Amino acid sequence: MIHGKMKRLKRYFTRALHRIQKGPGYTYKELLVWFCDNTNTHGPKRIIKEGPKKRVMWFILTLVFAGLVFWQWGVLILTYLSYGVSVSLSIGFKTMEFPAVTLCNANPFKYSRVKPLLKELDELVATALDRIQFSSQNQGNTFTHNNQTRQNVTLDPALWNHIPLVVIDETDPRNPIIHNIFDNNAVYSKNSSIRNSSEDQTSYSQRYKVAMKLCTNNNTQCVYRNFTSGVQALREWYLLQLSSIFSNVPLSGRIDMGFKAEDLILTCLFGGQPCSYRNFTHIYDADYGNCYIFNWGQEGENTMSSANPGADFGLKLVLDIEQGEYLPFLQTTAAARLILHQQRSFPFVKDLGIYAMPGTETSIAVLVDQLEHMEAPYSSCTVNGSDIPVQNLYAEFNSSYSIQSCLRSCYQEEMVKTCKCAHYQYPLPNGSEYCTNMKHPDWVPCYYSLRDSVAIRENCISLCQQPCNDTHYKMVISMADWPSAGAEDWIFHVLSYEKDSSHNITVNRNGIVRLNIYFQEFNYRSISESEATNVVWLLSNLGGQFGFWMGGSVLCIIEFGEIIIDCVWITILKFLAWSRNRRQRRKRPQYSDPPPTVSELVEAHTNPGFQHDDGDHVPVDIPGTPPPNYDSLRVNTAQPVSSDEEN
Repeated sequence: MIHGKMKRLKRYFTRALHRIQKGPGYTYKELLVWFCDNTNTHGPKRIIKEGPKKRVMWFILTLVFAGLVFWQWGVLILTYLSYGVSVSLSIGFKTMEFPAVTLCNANPFKYSRVKPLLKELDELVATALDRIQFSSQNQGNTFTHNNQTRQNVTLDPALWNHIPLVVIDETDPRNPIIHNIFDNNAVYSKNSSIRNSSEDQTSYSQRYKVAMKLCTNNNTQCVYRNFTSGVQALREWYLLQLSSIFSNVPLSGRIDMGFKAEDLILTCLFGGQPCSYRNFTHIYDADYGNCYIFNWGQEGENTMSSANPGADFGLKLVLDIEQGEYLPFLQTTAAARLILHQQRSFPFVKDLGIYAMPGTETSIAVLVDQLEHMEAPYSSCTVNGSDIPVQNLYAEFNSSYSIQSCLRSCYQEEMVKTCKCAHYQYPLPNGSEYCTNMKHPDWVPCYYSLRDSVAIRENCISLCQQPCNDTHYKMVISMADWPSAGAEDWIFHVLSYEKDSSHNITVNRNGIVRLNIYFQEFNYRSISESEATNVVWLLSNLGGQFGFWMGGSVLCIIEFGEIIIDCVWITILKFLAWSRNRRQRRKRPQYSDPPPTVSELVEAHTNPGFQHDDGDHVPVDIPGTPPPNYDSLRVNTAQPVSSDEEN
């Protein structure tokens, strides 16, 4: 039953194919001739209607222009698939949200609060400074230390054995001499007789190099990291030791050692209305300690807008950086550090901030650029960072995604993965701990190898993508002395009383900073991307190229699709016919002889003994009577004997 249904269904589809395939014919040649005669495209008609010579010419022209059309189509499709963008610049005017302003002291901790913790380290650095003395005199080719001040100082090996600080004497470049600065038994005086003349005399900065000795695998593999300046070397070494020390201090303790908001922010005025340090949000920065953000716009906080452009409608602050509390060997710059950024974005003060110098009034006029990037596939930007394969370690601050947070998180991941500990200046990932000299003696060489690795940086850059929407604040900065010589007396008295309720002057020009931050104008620039190509652009250009080279249209494309469908039908019909004939041939009986004729069939039916004569038939002997004895029939040639003679 199922077999019968399949036969009926097959017959139905065969008839349907025959009904659909009309007009062009049942051969490929008939189909091609029919298409050339009926198509609306210029060229094919001339191929079948012109004479032999023109037919060849039109055939070549049609092939050439068809090739040009397909080439142009390929170029257009590739252009569309490249997802190019066009950039438009527009200028708008509206009431602007005031940016978030983050303020920090360039010095992260008060020296009076961290001095007990850094006492031995500071003595170590002071000893190193006493022992490093370079002579630029031609005859004074020496390396000495101050024997009178700190010759008998006993140094704690636990503080410097992990990262020794050395001086490399390259008076003889072929045989450099390495002096350990913290070695009490070393001889720090070297009178050389190599250069007694002024010929080929090099400067002291070229003869002596300060370096850090970085060792791994239990001090079996060591390298020297050179510095061009002793100040740079000491500060870098001091930062490494400081990070190791403060890695053991809890966050609450580090916050207590920093500058309080009420100590840093003396006066505040926004839009002509008074404000105070209570309008600022605290955040801890690993480089600058306690920082304070104005108008951060966190959940539950209202963002502030500026009513008008100009200095009178912006943010006015007076800060006291207390330069007397600066760590002597950590921060060599005395200033306030600030950055303008979007609401709810983390402030990367060290990377993107600017300095405001004490004793001056710094005016910052702000211009706004709003950037809008197209999403995938037009660009590789990210909307909120959820599609970035890097864990955002700054998400704990409830801040939005930024490329800086991604790069720092990526570096911290590599640090934990390679060095088995986290760097102090970045957020701590879950399940890891900060690097210290005691627990991780090899962390400094590992840290430098990662920081100097181009492959690591390129890998993080490839993983991190820019946000699709961003706001940039361009700043026009101007400065003036503040307060003036005539006004400083009463200004310092008022500020001292407001800060400490003291009638004595407790602030001075070395610590006072005045800031004015305001919109220069309410005009903002919007730089947005839009798709350079779309489906309408693609279709119009495809049709334009087809019409220009071959005079075709969409109907001609439909005709071409029709002939393709007809080719498919003809192929299917031929396949079905071939398959049917093949099945019929299989059903026929197989004979080695040619089929018998009609007369032979009749003879075989009437005569049972009839044998069909084959050319290849081998005759079989049929038994019969033996042949006669032909010798008995032989004629006798002797003389006949008459009957009379016999008698």
